[in-house]
Amino acid sequence: MTAAVISGSAPNGPTFAPQGPVRASSVEVLDLNGLRNVAFGDTEAELTRRGVLRPDVDACGPLLTGHETVSPVFVNDRLVLLWAGDPMQTPEGVTVGTPVTEVWSRYPSVTTLHAPRGTYRFDGLLARRGDRGYLFLHDGHRVRNVIAGYADWARQLFVEGAGPC
Repeated sequence: MTAAVISGSAPNGPTFAPQGPVRASSVEVLDLNGLRNVAFGDTEAELTRRGVLRPDVDACGPLLTGHETVSPVFVNDRLVLLWAGDPMQTPEGVTVGTPVTEVWSRYPSVTTLHAPRGTYRFDGLLARRGDRGYLFLHDGHRVRNVIAGYADWARQLFVEGAGPC
């Protein structure tokens, strides 16, 4: 199971550094269904056939065409999570760099997840709606990573500590 979760990883680039403001015209929404042309539950084969998934790119895993800051996570050939960087945001406006206090105000029922002591991992906030959710990894002050998809897989990713390549 760990290998399946690790097959998707954080997008390349400086996703761990706080991001500056994003121009409204460049922001794309990542919701609990996925992206405009990618849905949770889609298969790798279907996304590749449609030209949305680029498995041949030399990266940590396949990339999504037109979504270079989003890394897909597949389990049993199904898309279960999207690990998103700037300029992606949730419909509630949370993105990399959002203060943790704003996450709490926009998702009042989040569950706090604590990284194991002695590790260099981020703590998490899991905002769940039914079987889907957002996992916001944070440094105690600001969101450092946004992960969306099936809530159980997001929690599993957090527990196992999977991350960038």
